[in-house]
Amino acid sequence: MAHGAGHHGLEHDAGDSSSKRIAIFITVIGLFLAVAETMAKGAQTNSIASNVQSSNLWSFYQAKTIRQTTLKTAAEQMEIDVVLAKDPAVKERLAKRVTEWRADVARYQSEPKTNEKHENVGEGRTELQARALAAEVKRDVYTNQYHSFEIASAAFQIAIVMASVYLLTHIIYLLWMASGLVGVGLVFSLIGLFSPATIETIFQH
Repeated sequence: MAHGAGHHGLEHDAGDSSSKRIAIFITVIGLFLAVAETMAKGAQTNSIASNVQSSNLWSFYQAKTIRQTTLKTAAEQMEIDVVLAKDPAVKERLAKRVTEWRADVARYQSEPKTNEKHENVGEGRTELQARALAAEVKRDVYTNQYHSFEIASAAFQIAIVMASVYLLTHIIYLLWMASGLVGVGLVFSLIGLFSPATIETIFQH
């Protein structure tokens, strides 16, 4: 009887030990989940900010294009007036105005300049286009990061469910599936951190 009680006690201790290990495993997955969701939120915020920046820069670019086109057209029209003008003084004033407008047209096209922090903040069409395209690249990187971390979060969430159900059913396949999903979550987390462009390649194929 004592032997049976001792054997039962060993089984009980072994069961408790196994449950504790699974509980620790679930806790670790929960930590991974929290980190992945935090990273996903940060990437989403940065993606939205970069998209807004890109949109603003393209709007500024379009405004500069309209002003440049208007001024260029006016300069071309006034060049005709210069040719037709007979009064030398009028001709000189018109020619001077054409020169000024041509200079403005060139400035609208490219206006590199440096602020007090010695940062290039050019606001010509050429510079605005480059800045807008750079913002789009950043937006795409952050968007890919967001998707990677979201997939990782989903994998961790399902893994927690699988491991929790294993505690109730002791079906070993559930534990294996949970472990596999943790691996998937870690892989997508690493992709989000170090190679976000990979996520596009994965889903394009």
